[in-house]
Amino acid sequence: MIGTIRKHSGWLWAVIITATIISFIYWGAGQNRNGNGGGRSNLGMVYGKKISRDMYMRAQKDFHLFFFFRTGTWPDNSTQITKEQMTTGIYERILFIEKAEQLGVHVSGDAVAKAASERLQALGRGQVITLDALVSQLLSKEGMNEVDFENYIRDDLMIEELERVTGLSGDLVTPQEAAAAYTLDNEELSAQAVFFPATNYLGQVKTTAATVAQYYTNYQAAYRLPDRVQVNYVVFSASNYLARARAEWAQTNMNFKEVVESNLRKLGSDYKGARTPEEARTNIIEELVAKKALADANNDANEFATAVFKVEPAKAENLTTVANEKAFKDQGLIVHQTGLFDQKTGPVELDVSADFTKTAFALSEESPISEPLVDGDAIYILALARTVPSLIPPLEQIRARVTEDYQLHEATALAQAAGGAFYRTLTNQLAAGKSFDTACVLAGYNPEKPLALSMSTPSLPGLEDPTLLGEIKQAAFTIGVGRTSGFVPTATGGFILRVQSKEPLDPKKLAEDLPEFTQNLRRTRQNEAFNEWWQTEFGGNVQPPKQQ
Repeated sequence: MIGTIRKHSGWLWAVIITATIISFIYWGAGQNRNGNGGGRSNLGMVYGKKISRDMYMRAQKDFHLFFFFRTGTWPDNSTQITKEQMTTGIYERILFIEKAEQLGVHVSGDAVAKAASERLQALGRGQVITLDALVSQLLSKEGMNEVDFENYIRDDLMIEELERVTGLSGDLVTPQEAAAAYTLDNEELSAQAVFFPATNYLGQVKTTAATVAQYYTNYQAAYRLPDRVQVNYVVFSASNYLARARAEWAQTNMNFKEVVESNLRKLGSDYKGARTPEEARTNIIEELVAKKALADANNDANEFATAVFKVEPAKAENLTTVANEKAFKDQGLIVHQTGLFDQKTGPVELDVSADFTKTAFALSEESPISEPLVDGDAIYILALARTVPSLIPPLEQIRARVTEDYQLHEATALAQAAGGAFYRTLTNQLAAGKSFDTACVLAGYNPEKPLALSMSTPSLPGLEDPTLLGEIKQAAFTIGVGRTSGFVPTATGGFILRVQSKEPLDPKKLAEDLPEFTQNLRRTRQNEAFNEWWQTEFGGNVQPPKQQ
């Protein structure tokens, strides 16, 4: 049946896309590429049934293909996933397959063939990839064949069906329930607030060398610098390959037109922001050229990495040594160096994702050079330059920072004391019949202009500290109309809030927004229902082998 996707011979592009690996449970069961659980005869239980070697092997190959089609790398060779997550992923597939069999979930041959074609097209980024090419160039090297690929496609479709069935309760959102949820999210309160920002009290803080030193002693742990790393790297930017990619597409003019038209047909009447079919074609061409450029950059990066890894022994310096060889130096390849960076912030001088940082911190003396890493529209190869372990700098090195922190700490305490004192005055004034505005003015404070708040309000114009928005909304929707909050302390001072009124929803806007809101709400409920089912099902019906 999967043979229906066989066409003429094609060539395989490497493709990297972001993966999200969800791990529900941890255990340390080992496994190897032969699928025998590291030689274990006991592979655990699923629904009270002993997991056979064949079940484990099928799920293992499934998971490897699942991971590859989402990341472009095999999990054994990836820094994006731990061995524990890999093991969990395999057992997840085992449970899915077994549950589908219990429920009699079947997938037609046509559905498998169609899904397989879509996977191959996505892998080729618009270029024709055949099943033969996939098997000969990739799967066979991993000990897999077309049957394993068909099993993976079939199992993925069964999982999608399970997700649909177990999430059916999410479809049961009535129009009335959706309207109530929309109202809760969008009805507006009008509120006034008095803020007590710490910055207003900085001038009252008395600072001496002794108080700063004492503060440093009390809060030394806050100044600990985390482990940091510095790397050398070479980068293959797709932008340098755009002209070549455009020229290569032009040489295959007829095939290129077919690919463009095929992509256009898939868009239907939705041109993804384009106003006309011609504009949509232009966008498709640019996207295909960009993907081809990235693939070409990836090919050169792989060629360079292969040359680096051939040098023995493996040393970080090999990156620079190979980059300075004539063949690569003539290409203009340059070795760059980052500053020191930690795992939280990453290299500040580069616009890269967390994968770059994770890859850098995975380097060691034993494994000092990374595999090519696709990040955005460029491919990076990293080499370890140096590591700096965690430490607490002495006070003299960070005195200015500690002084500033001390002053802000004391100013925050003063602001909160002032807010608490004003609240006591305010309650007396309100009890005496004074308005909120009048009570504020008498105490020397200027209340903010009325704020329009809803649970879906993304921001408030003029709010000095945007991080307060969540606390302001929580206070407003907790106290109710016509009431005043207590003093609400925050990390930067605090505030007092009075809710004046509730504004009715615009019926016209409700009618316009409700269909899309209802659809999104149902989708959210479907995901929640599936996740709840899955965590219960997986936690109670899979028993991995015990540690030995």
